[in-house]
Amino acid sequence: MLDTSTLLERAKTSKRHLALLNFGLARMIPFNKPHGFKIKSIGDYSVEVIIPYKKANLNHIKGIHACALATASEYSTGLVLLNCLNPKKYRIIMQKMEMEYHYQAKMDTVVVFKISEDWLNKEVIEPLKTTESIVVCCEVKAFDTEENHLTTGHIYWQIKDWSKVKTKL
Repeated sequence: MLDTSTLLERAKTSKRHLALLNFGLARMIPFNKPHGFKIKSIGDYSVEVIIPYKKANLNHIKGIHACALATASEYSTGLVLLNCLNPKKYRIIMQKMEMEYHYQAKMDTVVVFKISEDWLNKEVIEPLKTTESIVVCCEVKAFDTEENHLTTGHIYWQIKDWSKVKTKL
């Protein structure tokens, strides 16, 4: 059986493994399945997630629903953090979300999130050496296929070493 980290790594360079990753994530996260989110590309510190313009994602005025945009923003930031951090070592939980809506989404949308290795070390790895938990803000943007800037999200994640977690699973 292929583990998620191996599949993530292979999906960076293989369309076949990217398709397998999308298939697997749709089943592992059933809440997102009706949205039909698809990872368009994934790198060591970045991801692009497509929100299809389809009925399940539309609001009453035939635009992509604000909640679908917010969910894809959370999804993309969480994917990158899980890809960069060892999920067996670190627990991540979304603390809060702030969304700004700039333009109505009337076509397929791409949610883009990227960080750098320096950001990861400065904002996550180093602070966790001296404190029990941290909260990081991940800024994520969404664009339609005509490159209109649709949203800017600020997704706040609490990150903690599993050895410091006091609640039981």
